[in-house]
Amino acid sequence: MTPKKRAKLIAALADLYPEPRSELNFSNDFELIISVMLSAQCTDVKVNQVTLELFKKYPNASRLGSAKLADVESIIRPINYFKTKAKNIIATSEILSEQYQGKVPRTHEELTALPGVGRKTANVVLGETGAVPALPVDTHVFRVARRLGLSQGKDPHTVELDLTKQFPSSEWRPLHHRLIFHGRRVCKARNPACDQCKLNDLCPSAC
Repeated sequence: MTPKKRAKLIAALADLYPEPRSELNFSNDFELIISVMLSAQCTDVKVNQVTLELFKKYPNASRLGSAKLADVESIIRPINYFKTKAKNIIATSEILSEQYQGKVPRTHEELTALPGVGRKTANVVLGETGAVPALPVDTHVFRVARRLGLSQGKDPHTVELDLTKQFPSSEWRPLHHRLIFHGRRVCKARNPACDQCKLNDLCPSAC
């Protein structure tokens, strides 16, 4: 995509989605990282449903880090892979409590060293907290970026690198959210609604 088309894309996405923000509900960095960990291969709606009870019972890293596994599993049972995620959020919370005074670290290396925290989760935390510019690539960003011709990468990391090379860091966070919104609402994995898409004149994959 040419620089001129990229500028048009940014403007079009901003017009379509003027409020680029996470659809996860969180009120602090601790709730953010736990919510993002739970959201892997699960909808934000479902995560928001279970975190209401989870954060009420375990409002900080100290409390969740000392929780019983069975109790956490029972709360997050509606979430995909709840058993693995329960172990990871307890283990991560324990580390946050013991090694970081309950605070969430602000470097990629420290975050990805936590149990269950991969590159995408670390990027979301860094981007949402404003620690450093980041452009997380989830399944929606991966799909939409490739369809728009912004990347031919075959893995999320390659797509991330391609996107960060083409857009200024000031655009990374809003672009991330807007591509997610577009992937959820229009450019779906199956049966993309090309007939309703406002990006057709910029998209090489338009039906």
